[in-house]
Amino acid sequence: MQIDQAVESFLAGYFSTCQRSPKTQSAYSIDLFQFKAHIGPATLLEMIESEALEQWAKILTADGYAPVSVRRKFAALKVFFSYWVRKGSLSASPLWRIRLDLSTEHRLPRALSSTEAEQLLDRAWRNVQQLPPKDAKPNDRRFLAFRNATAIEILFATGIRVGELVSLSMQDWNEADCAFLIKGKGARQRMAVLPDILSTGTIKTYLSHRSAMNLSHDAVLVNASGSRLSTQGVARALAKLARNAEIGKKVTPHMLRHTVATLLLRHGADIRVVQEVLGHASISMTERYTHVSKEHLRSTLKAHHPNSHLVIARPQAEVISS
Repeated sequence: MQIDQAVESFLAGYFSTCQRSPKTQSAYSIDLFQFKAHIGPATLLEMIESEALEQWAKILTADGYAPVSVRRKFAALKVFFSYWVRKGSLSASPLWRIRLDLSTEHRLPRALSSTEAEQLLDRAWRNVQQLPPKDAKPNDRRFLAFRNATAIEILFATGIRVGELVSLSMQDWNEADCAFLIKGKGARQRMAVLPDILSTGTIKTYLSHRSAMNLSHDAVLVNASGSRLSTQGVARALAKLARNAEIGKKVTPHMLRHTVATLLLRHGADIRVVQEVLGHASISMTERYTHVSKEHLRSTLKAHHPNSHLVIARPQAEVISS
């Protein structure tokens, strides 16, 4: 079987029995089509050797792909080859004979400061000069301003992913618990609980306006044409708000998620609680944010600790002995 046919058959067969998000399916398609272009579409599946995979890893690295991107592409290949081993078309996966040893990136999540978060939220609500009437259409500028503020409010109140935000449907709202049911990665579900009466009141008011719209779908957030709001629509609205708020950095929806996690830990939240809020399968994912909190701790101590303000004659550290 040629790799061209193998990729097409895999994408059709694997995702028919294995539930994955549209985003994950798209990523698999991109990565496998890229590999197919590298190896040649007419190459026989059983003729692919480990050396060809090692060469592709070298090419990807030389082309500037980050280690995390290369690992993702090879994760897709691992599933792909294992699928054909189970089907009996391969006796063994060529990936089993190599070790992908890439350097690990230690990039701290980018987050807004408390002041910047306040500026952003303030700008969003200043744009809502008055609430839209109950019979407002989706393209009413008053409704759109209110929708934008509500979207930012949900992101900041709950820390959910932007994909989870735009996937919310009206039936996902739980009035009794003041929470949304979130269908996260890997089909995991969790509750995104609103933390205070102000954010809860905002969501209830928005949902009452959204319920009055006679639309053919039940998406919580809608665009000007009445369709479900896209992740790009949220990103554009957020970027415009950030510019108007004079925040001197590129602000993305995922940055709000990082901000929520960082500020929760900074203000004393238990890391297990933050893990649950973010919907992380592993605590190691959440632990990335403790590095940010430690940096804040160090800068705070440096600025405010008495040692920085007292004049004390100390001997040089190297001459002190126990």
